Amino acid sequence: MTSKTERQTSRQADYRRIYLGLSLVAFTSTTLACLALEDFPSTGLTVWLSKTLVDIINWGGYPMLTLLMALESACLPVPSEVVMPFSGYLVSMGRFDLLTVVTCGVLGNLLGSLCAYVVGLKLGRAFIDRYGRYILIDKTALEKAEKWFKKYGAVAVLASRVMPAVRTVISLPAGIGRMNLRSFIILTTIGSIPWNYMLTYLGLELGKNWSLVEEFMSKLDIAFILAIMLTLVYILLFHTKTE
Repeated sequence: MTSKTERQTSRQADYRRIYLGLSLVAFTSTTLACLALEDFPSTGLTVWLSKTLVDIINWGGYPMLTLLMALESACLPVPSEVVMPFSGYLVSMGRFDLLTVVTCGVLGNLLGSLCAYVVGLKLGRAFIDRYGRYILIDKTALEKAEKWFKKYGAVAVLASRVMPAVRTVISLPAGIGRMNLRSFIILTTIGSIPWNYMLTYLGLELGKNWSLVEEFMSKLDIAFILAIMLTLVYILLFHTKTE
């Protein structure tokens, strides 16, 4: 017989899938409307946020860039998919150097990954299960990373560094599995290089036509705000509850 806990878990998984499906439909519809209608309203929030982040990175320089990337690799919700392209934009403006930006990104990834590795090594899976939700660790991504690590070992640490979501949490099962620290450092460093270079170069190229980028972001402003609201509701409904 299925236990009450198992039924509740299954029901919650169904609710989560339904919510994600409806959210996807709402976001897709809004995005298409934003692109299709010439006079679709815009709050200017998206452009303001992008300029603010660029200003923060520019103000803090390479140390700020390194810190932001370290926070991301320590499993905190700081997206490298935003940080590195904006840093690449600053390269296009002549304020940053391409090689130095990539180096700072890789260094930040290594430092943050070492923090996550130590958490897995010293505190274990039980601690992560109990407190990980407070820093928005994706349990599905963590389980996928664990399966990868159990199946492929050190190779998973190298390959996953170019995979969104899994690339940050892979350090936790590596620590839990007591992977050799030297190998972990070497593979994390090597694996982080293409990811950081790709995102930085993307920002560098977009920087050459940044006015068009801002115009595009402005058109998608309402869709962006909707995505934030749907994400916050998802976190409140499904992520912060004790599982």
